[in-house]
Amino acid sequence: MSVWDALIGQEPVIEALAGAASTAAGVTGSGGLVATRATMTHSWLFTGPAGAGRSTAARAFAAALNCENSPPGCGGCHGCHTVLTDTASDLRSVRPEGLSLGVKDIRELVRDAASAPTSGRWRVLLLEDADRLTDQAANALLKALEEPAKRSVFLLCAPSVDDVLPTVRSRCRVVSLCLPTPTQVAAVLGRDGIDPALAQFAAQAAAGDVDRARSLATDEAARDRRTEVLRIPTRLQRTGDCLDAAADLVAAANADADAANTNRDEAETEALKISLGVGATSAGSTAKRARAPKPGAKTRAVTVRGAAGALKELAKTQKSRGRRTVLDSLDRALVDLAGWYRDVLVVQLGAPVDAIHPDQGDAVTRAARASTPEQTLHRLEAVLKYRRKLADNPALVPLLAIEALTLELRTG
Repeated sequence: MSVWDALIGQEPVIEALAGAASTAAGVTGSGGLVATRATMTHSWLFTGPAGAGRSTAARAFAAALNCENSPPGCGGCHGCHTVLTDTASDLRSVRPEGLSLGVKDIRELVRDAASAPTSGRWRVLLLEDADRLTDQAANALLKALEEPAKRSVFLLCAPSVDDVLPTVRSRCRVVSLCLPTPTQVAAVLGRDGIDPALAQFAAQAAAGDVDRARSLATDEAARDRRTEVLRIPTRLQRTGDCLDAAADLVAAANADADAANTNRDEAETEALKISLGVGATSAGSTAKRARAPKPGAKTRAVTVRGAAGALKELAKTQKSRGRRTVLDSLDRALVDLAGWYRDVLVVQLGAPVDAIHPDQGDAVTRAARASTPEQTLHRLEAVLKYRRKLADNPALVPLLAIEALTLELRTG
């Protein structure tokens, strides 16, 4: 099984990356490069919609660059295995868990890029969600892209080239991925042992998003949440219904964030407290505290203040991560909702294409009869508009945005 097997429906991309990896295998121990810049370069930008496999493609390429066999990308050697499992000493991967990616992480990445590989052919710097770079972080990255080390390669991932600063994207070769077809996704799920009918349903409902399809096929709770989201258009009879539907959707997103992060947050906080010695107690500690302060008391006070700062910084990071989880959950819901209105428009126009949500046929048909194509198009555009607003302005209050959306969906 090669590293390229994980890329579904991306044959042109595989061909380009495999060719570049083969040429890159001409790197010598002194750092001399046989490849031409037309075939191999030090900076790559992987773009494509959510679910297309941007990060998967970047990691497969990273594995191929450090593969020990020929042609590169065997998937079984030590070089491939350590990259794919994120344990390679020459791989540094950064994925922002919060709302943005700051300059501190990028400066560490740039420092790593200046070092020669320790065991593999290339030192690989994999930056997922490069669209979340702050301006300061992007500027810190820019110098490394302008003056790359001979045996370092940057792999950036973003939804589109427009999501990355022009100064950054102009120094990268762009690799564009597309969503695989539902048939291709269903075949992958089938190879995982999922029932063919369920695999086909999940692939269709996910519109080619592999991760989303796998979640729908294996998680009943995910299927239930999708069903509730797709009930929203039929609930919007009165203004109060709009507000209730918005509240339910945001509450579900908050519940997703709590389920995903609560245990992790508690474990991180406890581990940090232990490492800093905060809250530690021992026999006789009460009596010791009652005694007069010792000469080292001032130093200990400084340490405690430092611990408070570290705990505050951790809490800030966890809050940002929780906020990102909520926004990601709402984004998935809005994608499903957009697909529902798309199906309504397909019925109204009699377009010869498959439905994204075939299980919603009756509700979609009723909505198609009760509205005009112009109204449906307006509602579809409203969903996409508020999806962009939440993505472009993370500080926006989700409940207010979703309430505005449901009210606009009601009026048509």
